[in-house]
Amino acid sequence: MNSFLTRFARLVTGVLCGFDRLFLCASLPNLVRPFGLQNYLWANGVLFKEFAEHSEEVTDRLVAASQRLAQQRGRETRYLRYAHVRKDEIAREIAERDHIKNGLICVLRTLDPCKTFKITKNKKTRKLEIHYREGKCLHLYHYQIHPVFGFMHTRIQTWFPFRIYVCINGREWLARQMDQAGLHYCKRKNTFTWLEDIAQAQALLNQQLQANWSELLGGLARAVNPIHDEIFAKFPCRYHWSVQDSEWASDIMFRSRAALQEVYPQLIRHAITTFDAVDVLRFLGKPVPASGKVLHRCRHEVITNLSERVEGLRIKHSLNGNDIKMYDKFSVLRPESTLRNPYEFKVYRTTHANPDGPKGWYPLRKGLVDLPLRAEVCQAANERYLEALVAVHDTTPVRQLAEPLCRPTVAPTKNQQPPPCREGVRSQDLPCETSAPSATAATSASAVPPAARANKPEGRRVRALNPMAASDAALLKAVSGHNFLINGLRNRDLRRLLYGDDTTDGAETRRRSAAVTRQLRLLRAHGLIDKVPRTHRYLLTHHGRQKITAVLAACNATTEVLIKSAA
Repeated sequence: MNSFLTRFARLVTGVLCGFDRLFLCASLPNLVRPFGLQNYLWANGVLFKEFAEHSEEVTDRLVAASQRLAQQRGRETRYLRYAHVRKDEIAREIAERDHIKNGLICVLRTLDPCKTFKITKNKKTRKLEIHYREGKCLHLYHYQIHPVFGFMHTRIQTWFPFRIYVCINGREWLARQMDQAGLHYCKRKNTFTWLEDIAQAQALLNQQLQANWSELLGGLARAVNPIHDEIFAKFPCRYHWSVQDSEWASDIMFRSRAALQEVYPQLIRHAITTFDAVDVLRFLGKPVPASGKVLHRCRHEVITNLSERVEGLRIKHSLNGNDIKMYDKFSVLRPESTLRNPYEFKVYRTTHANPDGPKGWYPLRKGLVDLPLRAEVCQAANERYLEALVAVHDTTPVRQLAEPLCRPTVAPTKNQQPPPCREGVRSQDLPCETSAPSATAATSASAVPPAARANKPEGRRVRALNPMAASDAALLKAVSGHNFLINGLRNRDLRRLLYGDDTTDGAETRRRSAAVTRQLRLLRAHGLIDKVPRTHRYLLTHHGRQKITAVLAACNATTEVLIKSAA
């Protein structure tokens, strides 16, 4: 991150790193398996065939207790027919309408998918059996303005096993902390655009990792399920908390929205055109060998998408349930890591069985005990992402990039190593595989005296590129299109771009195909594209994209822009 901040120091006012959102789940360990429910029923003297009736009675009591709590405080209760509606917006509207500044806002009821217990009859054994499977049941959403967390909600599943979910916004929490500390700030939604003291605000965010979670979450659980002790009077159960989902954001605050928009389009373009699967693996902490190839044991799909959201233009890279994304919010650049599958990361910690023993590298856990380690993992991912974006401003002179393209070169033969690199040309820019020489060429080459062959490079000589010419400029623009980033391009794709619609004349089709083949050979000889093994597709190389981007930008720039850049 230091390189990124150094590069954009004139535009950035500060950085704020912390949890943007925490989604916590509380489960009853004694009641998460079928034998656990069986023990509960035995303890309460409930037969398997009476389970449905017993559950409905407990659910009615729980819903009545929640509604009674809301009525005592004069708060609204509402049933929502559709689970996908924005409940946060409804709660905020109620809070604004009723001028609620603290405490309970409302209780919303809706049917949500969940995992729950069902008792069915086994046709073979003719006995009732307990199954834990996907289903739907009524959920209660308790929205409130908490004295510590600020605006938040707690949700409880009203059917066994009564899971509780808590959603906390880290920026709302920080706003409460700064209000108590007397710090001034400007906040838009869940984003701080200005802070009076960034260092002190960061210190308050760091304190969130050391919160007394057992006391805070215990109070939330008692409020959302006031009859917990009655339900489990004969079968005591205590909730165990875990982190189901977390978002760690590293907010880079720019001086203004205009200052952010000065660089953000280039950052997005660089990320979508440059970052590949190997880069995403590296960002999310996966080992990448020195060869730069994806390991065979990595079987998960890497997905990158770009979408327009209310917050701004967002790019997101996903791998096995974990994401790293970046978007612009007002005058803040926010790279953010989302962890749903923490077991993909290994951290240096002790084991659960021996907390005082020696440390080792073990998978990151979902428990609250690993929350500080989760923060370290996410911050490291954000920093790796920002460091990779520093390359968006390439300071290499255009002459150094374009000069090798404007000189003739030699395409090496099939079993021949590329010729030594001239100044300004990298060895990996030259292809290592072309068509084999004909027998006539081999015979004529053997007839040449050894002294003459020593001074003459082997392989076929290819012409130089002229980026200022219309034909070569169109060729470079065609092969650098974003639609070929993933699957590459074929001869027919390039024909369609260079010649327009396909022709029905067979002779003309063959002529165009041969011409495009020669152009592909020209691009391969200059190291701009590389052939995908065992296919007829070609991909733009990293240095090829760098050179083509620089050359086309220089060709399309106005004289005024070039004079200002050279000054």
